[in-house]
Amino acid sequence: MACRIGELVLQSRDPEALAQFWCEVLDFVVLDREGDGSIEIGARDGFGGAQPTLILSPYAAPEQARPRLHIDLNATDRDQAAELERLLAIGARPADVGQSGEEPWHVLQDPEGNEFCLLRARISPVPS
Repeated sequence: MACRIGELVLQSRDPEALAQFWCEVLDFVVLDREGDGSIEIGARDGFGGAQPTLILSPYAAPEQARPRLHIDLNATDRDQAAELERLLAIGARPADVGQSGEEPWHVLQDPEGNEFCLLRARISPVPS
C-alpha cells in the first residue's frame, strides 16, 4: 500500500485573498473554513478526491528563508503563453530565482510572494 497527498498547507498573511487567487488559478472552490481563520480549498469532489486540497493557514510573520516546496502547474485547456497571460491577469507576478531565461517554464509568485512554476507541457484535466 502507498500513501497519497491529501492536502497541502500554505501559510498565509491573508488566507481569504490567497484562497480567492488559488481558486481562480486551479478552478477550486472553498470547501471549509476553520475557527482559526484557515481556509480549505479544493476540487468540487472535495477532500479525498482526485486532487489534493490546499489549506491556507493564517500566519502573521513573513518567512525569511526560501520555501523548500513549491507548486508546479500545467495548463489543461490552452497553451503555456495563454495560461501565463491568464495567471498574470489574476494577480501572479514574474519571479526571478536566477533562471537564465532559456528554461521551458515560467517562475511566478502568488500575491503573497509564494513561488510556483508554470510548465510548458499541457496535461489532461482531472476526470470529474
